[in-house]
Amino acid sequence: MEGDAQLPKLRLSDFSPMEQKQAILAAIVASTDDAIISKTLDGIISSWNPAAIKMFGYTEDEAIGKHISLIIPDDRLDEEAFIISQIKAGEKVEHFETVRMAKDGKFISLSLTISPILDGDGKVIGASKIARDISERKKAREKQAMLASIVSASDDAIISKTLQGIITSWNPAAIKMFGYTEDEAIGKHISLIIPDDRLDEETYIIGEVSKGIKVDHFQTIRKTKDGKLVPLSLTVSPVINESGNIIGASKIARDISAEQASQQETARLYEHLKVLNAKKDDFIALASHELKTPLTSMSAYLQILARLEQDVKNKTFVDKLQHQLKKLSSLVDDLLDVSKIEAGKMRFEKEDFDLKEVIEEAIDMIIHANPGYSITFENASPKCIVNGDSHRIEQVVINLMTNAIRYSPNSNSLKIYLIEASNEIKLGVEDYGIGIAQEKLQNIFSRYYRVEGSNGKVSGLGIGLYICHEIVSRHNGRIWADSTLGKGSTFWFALPR
Repeated sequence: MEGDAQLPKLRLSDFSPMEQKQAILAAIVASTDDAIISKTLDGIISSWNPAAIKMFGYTEDEAIGKHISLIIPDDRLDEEAFIISQIKAGEKVEHFETVRMAKDGKFISLSLTISPILDGDGKVIGASKIARDISERKKAREKQAMLASIVSASDDAIISKTLQGIITSWNPAAIKMFGYTEDEAIGKHISLIIPDDRLDEETYIIGEVSKGIKVDHFQTIRKTKDGKLVPLSLTVSPVINESGNIIGASKIARDISAEQASQQETARLYEHLKVLNAKKDDFIALASHELKTPLTSMSAYLQILARLEQDVKNKTFVDKLQHQLKKLSSLVDDLLDVSKIEAGKMRFEKEDFDLKEVIEEAIDMIIHANPGYSITFENASPKCIVNGDSHRIEQVVINLMTNAIRYSPNSNSLKIYLIEASNEIKLGVEDYGIGIAQEKLQNIFSRYYRVEGSNGKVSGLGIGLYICHEIVSRHNGRIWADSTLGKGSTFWFALPR
């Protein structure tokens, strides 16, 4: 039937050669990723391909008939005058890098190629513009420029090489470090700077890099042009191309001469300090030992004088002298103990003993030396057997109780706890004194560390608690303190059962 007749399909061969050419060009313009725009010499847009729609956001209806300034930022309008002047003169403007603006206000980096459009008489009647988005390319160039600047300004030698060890780049720091210019280094094998006895390292490094493994902080020696050996820390990373293949290695070399010299100087000073410290300990031990003899004689003479003296006033003086002499003797004993600890010569007897008995004896001694002082002993067990040196443990207990009294000027009592656990026995000495600030608790068992008293003065030599710590530690025990400033402290130590 006539109504069902179909229109014949048209083929390219059905058109004239001119029409065919125009059809092909139209297809190219429609399918390209580059924006292709034509305009009159007055800047009026006359064509606007699909890529222009995508790039700038304006439809054909919104763009055609408008001035090209539609997509030109205000600060770049002078460019249009320059471009049109070139086109009018019949000149082509190629690879003109600039910025244009999309409908949403976004700026786009472009490379423009603008060509004159001629009529049949060869007269320029307009311009054809091809705009290629180079935003990513520009970012890549900026990134490359920044990286190049970093490499150039780096104090570290940064060198690249092929997997065969041929040097391909050589930054200014490498020139300064090794003495070779770029021309002398690039194209040469990396063995140029490797001492003969370290050539095997290059085989190892290239082997790791070839497997995609980064070699980090590799300390070695390299050789300068004048034969000087430089200690270096190397970081060598694989260089990967766009296909993901490893094509070479990038090496960062840091001169660690100063660092090594500093370490050596530190080690030398440390050894020197150890010698001085040993001499100091020897002096303290010798001085303490020499003091013991006259102190013992003085104590004996004072005991005789105390028995012979009948005058009450003189007896008081003798008692005070004996008290001060006892304190001095105790300090000398502590100094001797520190010297023995530092020299590793403090001896411990190992035997089973009843810790409860040791505590009770220590309490009697403290009460006798501090009349009117009240000490409460809380313990539920009849016996607490531990193994160790009873005299040294008694020394710890007495020291803790003496400290508790010293730092409790407004109190006349303290409390002792003896607690048995499944695997250890704990002893605590609680006072109601000035307490210790939390930030100082971690240091109180350090040698010569002293805590400020209630009067603002620092008392003692700072060795009593250090000795306690050493004695308890060498009994495989532990020692610590709980305290609240202004509310007192509790010192604890625990010994294995």
